[in-house]
Amino acid sequence: MMNDDLISSTRDRLAEQLLRQGLLLSVAESCTGGWLAKVCTDISGSSNWFDRGFVTYSNRAKQQMLGVSEQTLQFEGAVSEAVVIEMVTGVLQHSDAHVAVSISGVAGPGGGSDEKPVGTVWLAWKRMSMPAVASCYHFDGNRDEVRSQAVERALQGLLDIV
Repeated sequence: MMNDDLISSTRDRLAEQLLRQGLLLSVAESCTGGWLAKVCTDISGSSNWFDRGFVTYSNRAKQQMLGVSEQTLQFEGAVSEAVVIEMVTGVLQHSDAHVAVSISGVAGPGGGSDEKPVGTVWLAWKRMSMPAVASCYHFDGNRDEVRSQAVERALQGLLDIV
């Protein structure tokens, strides 16, 4: 995959910063299906800085595991700023983490719309006692390429807030 080296490098720098500051990370993933958690736990010793991952692919899982409201899902859709903010807030409420990220998007090849075409991915980052920051991205490529770019961007955003 094209981003493997960049992903590993960013993950390694993130791990170093989390360890240095004594912070734990947890993640909530939808379209990436656990890829970010896998990348984080690919290295030995990651249990010193990685707490847990929530794979909340369905809307029901987002509600049950992270406390995302049914109203937000209904009115905003799963791929939205409001949902990823509720997801990242829920991660910190349902884990021992100090820092979190959430991802929800349309990886394709189907499922896109005019409003949210394939490649649309929302991410949100949050550090305890700080407001969440969310951004929307439009990634190009096939399903794996979109997901890989989302993982890389999630890691970079985490590095930015730690």
